[in-house]
Amino acid sequence: AGGAVVGLVEGAAETTASLLKVFSGYWSDKIEKRKPFVLIGYGISSLTKPLFAFSYIWQSVLGIRIAERVGKGIRDAPRDVIVANSCDENVRGKAYGIHRFMDGIGSIFGAVLAFLLLPLFGFRKVFLLAFIPSIIAVLLILFVKEKKHKHIESKSLEVSFKSLTPQLKYFICIATIFALGNFGYAFLLLRAINLGLESQTAILLYIIYYISYSIFIIPAGMFSDKIGRKRVILMGYGLFGLTSLGLIFVSSLSQIISLFISYGIFYAMIDGVQRAFVVDLSPPSIKGTALGTFHTSTGLAALPAGLIAGLLWDKISPETTFIFGFVLSITVITLFLNLKE
Repeated sequence: AGGAVVGLVEGAAETTASLLKVFSGYWSDKIEKRKPFVLIGYGISSLTKPLFAFSYIWQSVLGIRIAERVGKGIRDAPRDVIVANSCDENVRGKAYGIHRFMDGIGSIFGAVLAFLLLPLFGFRKVFLLAFIPSIIAVLLILFVKEKKHKHIESKSLEVSFKSLTPQLKYFICIATIFALGNFGYAFLLLRAINLGLESQTAILLYIIYYISYSIFIIPAGMFSDKIGRKRVILMGYGLFGLTSLGLIFVSSLSQIISLFISYGIFYAMIDGVQRAFVVDLSPPSIKGTALGTFHTSTGLAALPAGLIAGLLWDKISPETTFIFGFVLSITVITLFLNLKE
């Protein structure tokens, strides 16, 4: 598939998920329960992933990918509130780091298993086998216990949104602009293949990316607890800009490996820390709405971001995709420096 198709599939899938996040976050605030949304969300994703085994054209991949992301849209904001409510404020960054670390470890093991099983079973049977760990994860959610909180009067979605602090709204705007330039690791993989690497080698690069992400995600969260979220996020945006520059000029396997590592470190610096920052800036009674608004706003940028990256790749050059990412990173850093916590 070309860059535009990859951008369309990934962008449409993430946009679908994002549209649901603000509503699931809001309703989890309203009924003061998060677990049902998490259970349903993971359940939907687990049931749809095996369907990739029966997909033969990119249009069907698009449909299945969107359906799978519906589950993500339902679960993400309520799950992030569970994480926030399960720890003290002074270790919130570390808590999100641990959560994202476990997510990364799962992705690493999944990718390693896929790499080992592909020669034996092929892509389609591997997707069917992936159903087993997915359903086990859903069953484990049944044992999660939520902390009890004081009753919160129900509000309309409009009122809840208006109650978000000005600083939080400004940060969400900044994060959304950044998301427009964040091309995602799919385009790193395309860049690797563009340089002549085989598909199996590209899978190994994906594993390298997730290893670097997983190594740095907890330290990044702990670092944000000590020096502040803003500084860590700024460093992450800066590293993304440097990685984009590197992808413009990359010409060898060793260079592409180092860029996959730096992209993993960048993502580790913003993934959990941005969530913790949103909670820091939000009123306690609407954490779900705040996180949902953040996820929806940044996620809605996924479709135009994917299409822009893909069209720049196909119509001009692969390098132009990364030039665009670099320019937006500089823009966002400038805007973020004006945010007063």
